[in-house]
Amino acid sequence: MDSTWKDPFATATGEKAEIHGKLDTAIECGSRKFQHKIYVADITDPCILGLDFLQKFNFMVDLEKNEIRTGGEEIPLFSVSAEDSKLCSVLAKEKTIIPARSEYLIQGVPEASGKFRYAVTDFPSEVFQKGVLVAATLVDLKKGAIPVRVLNLDHKPKTIDKGAVIATCEPVVDIVARHQEFSESLRLPSILENLEGLNEEQRTAVKELLQEFQNLFSTSDSDVGRCNMTQHRINTGNHPPIKQYPRRLPLAKKEEAERLVKEMVDNGIIEESSGPWASLIVLVKKKDGSTRFCVDYRKLNEIMIKDSYPLPRIDDTLDALNGSQWFSTLDLKSGYWQVEIQPEDKEKTAFTTGQGLWQFKVMPFGLCNAPATFE
Repeated sequence: MDSTWKDPFATATGEKAEIHGKLDTAIECGSRKFQHKIYVADITDPCILGLDFLQKFNFMVDLEKNEIRTGGEEIPLFSVSAEDSKLCSVLAKEKTIIPARSEYLIQGVPEASGKFRYAVTDFPSEVFQKGVLVAATLVDLKKGAIPVRVLNLDHKPKTIDKGAVIATCEPVVDIVARHQEFSESLRLPSILENLEGLNEEQRTAVKELLQEFQNLFSTSDSDVGRCNMTQHRINTGNHPPIKQYPRRLPLAKKEEAERLVKEMVDNGIIEESSGPWASLIVLVKKKDGSTRFCVDYRKLNEIMIKDSYPLPRIDDTLDALNGSQWFSTLDLKSGYWQVEIQPEDKEKTAFTTGQGLWQFKVMPFGLCNAPATFE
């Protein structure tokens, strides 16, 4: 082998491969041998025959029959066992709402387990919703839950029901580990790079912990989680619905209200309502100049049966920390909006801007029993 020729070359996928040398050798195809120059490189396949080889020896490629032909001889390209060719559907583990124009990580489960271990998830174009794409992902079926990255391209939220087919997966024959350079965008925020006060081992442990659970952190204003452990109930007894007529808003505030309503619709926070309830809205100017959208639920709170669940005392909480040395805080992103409302009570949260009637799909701010539910 001539090892003096070591210039790197690019593969069909754009990756660079290092050349160890070149040599003239005999390549056996079927019952015949062909003398040809080959290059020895670090690639995952045993051998790749290029167009120069196929054209030089007059090979004919028949993809329909999965074979190549030369000199009247038919040579199979490759064979796939019946077991390996079977596809497996991936079902949604829980009902999930994907916000408009957002990417979401859905937990899926294989429809039939035990066929194979490693697989690649793919897009089930015939059974999935329009405007929704699924990213191809390498998964380990032995772990049970399959993470499926779903992108909602629509301007409206999409609902994925529990048990719905969200992807298909097919087996992979082999997994090849390759060194991967991560871009700066995938690294931890700069505020977490130093972690003063921790030694190297502790810093590594913190970084690994945050990276493992990075899907739990909000990455944008529209990235609000959803808790399915409880649902907020609005108990008004037998009291008739309360309907309040909207106040007139200045043109500038009216446009701002419509913008905020559209933003909440796109993020899956509110939806259109057709019920008998209606409360008023209040637009409050914040210190930074932005607008806080509020609903005046005072009339509704007056008729609501109060929840006496006790809220924690701050002094008891501080006493419980006695003797501790390490403290951490977590700030929930729009915490109330992460709690769902019982379906029959959604219409009671309805409000009007004068241009439509809307109701909350999640627990809004301003309800008197919301702190008890949140606790």
